[in-house]
Amino acid sequence: AAMAGWGWARTVRGLLLDVSGVLYDGGADGGVPIAGSAEALRRIKASGLKLHLCTNETQETRENFVGKLHALGFDVSVAEVTAPAPAACRLLKERGLRPHLLVHNDLIPEFADVDKTNPNCVVLGDAAENFTYANLNEAFRLLIGMEKPVLISLGKGRYYKETDGLKLDVGAYMKALEYACDVQAEVVGKPAKRFFEAALAELGVPPEQAVMIGDDIENDVGGAQRCGMRALQVRTGKYRPSDENHPKVKPDAYVNNLAEAVDIILQQQ
Repeated sequence: AAMAGWGWARTVRGLLLDVSGVLYDGGADGGVPIAGSAEALRRIKASGLKLHLCTNETQETRENFVGKLHALGFDVSVAEVTAPAPAACRLLKERGLRPHLLVHNDLIPEFADVDKTNPNCVVLGDAAENFTYANLNEAFRLLIGMEKPVLISLGKGRYYKETDGLKLDVGAYMKALEYACDVQAEVVGKPAKRFFEAALAELGVPPEQAVMIGDDIENDVGGAQRCGMRALQVRTGKYRPSDENHPKVKPDAYVNNLAEAVDIILQQQ
């Protein structure tokens, strides 16, 4: 029964993987790998299918993020990761924007080459403990004082899962600033189409030959499907059974975990 409706997997040439909730669950100690995921990653690479990680991770630089994944047993390189901060830097430079950063301290090095004097926009990331009233109010005052407020949000997730439970994500704070300033944020990261298209370009396959695997029904699955990709929902990470009744998004399939997804895709090859 699991194999029914998987005929499309024969045409798959590349996999885009979400990271948190698919490869591992984060935590203060570096987190824990999800059972079978490191081996699944190895099997994808050995099969000759293309592989790329598409993450909304904004608590650390890509170098540190990849270092953490190495420590958990995952064989990945910085070149295999599409993340919001570098994409945001490109956008800022293209548009002559000088950001006020409300981000995690460990992400700040990603913005080293960006002019931050006399800010004309606010960039919001998953700042975690930096989301204090004072910091949010400072960002609010800057935005409300701008003739044309520009708010750039690195992703728009509602929450994610770590080893000690669910954590509020950047989207909740994005909505607070949107509401206070009556402004619409621009999202850099999933589910933005431009972000998925950048990840696909790195992956090197057209959307109809790619599959996205994630734990976020809206940002991973919905976002990928809107770009013309197939998308699988894993029952790991922040997955909740209620996701299967989502009013708008229907994944191409549900899988218990990444290992099961890779098993089925490789069987169809």
